[in-house]
Amino acid sequence: MRITLMYASAPRTVHEIQLDVAPGCTLGQALAQAHWLARFPEIEAQALATSVWGRKAARDDVLREGDRVEVVRPLRVDPKVARRERFVGQGARGTGLFAGRRPGSKAGY
Repeated sequence: MRITLMYASAPRTVHEIQLDVAPGCTLGQALAQAHWLARFPEIEAQALATSVWGRKAARDDVLREGDRVEVVRPLRVDPKVARRERFVGQGARGTGLFAGRRPGSKAGY
């Protein structure tokens, strides 16, 4: 069965590998089979979260054909706080879907 392992070890640095594993393989076994626990010791040291297709998954979860396993670093900034701070910097007139429209164009285009 074929799965994909993904890990962003740093901003703008993504490691991706296609891996053939036996049916019934767990997420932890797939990480060990790819030698990612030795290659990236921070996965174990920092107890980074793991997910399958963006949904949180434990290391003992059984994988299925075509799963995409992601090793996830914690967020440095809460997305809601970052958006709020950007909005304060832009002001009310510079935000919105159509804020950058051309002069003389129709509203909504």
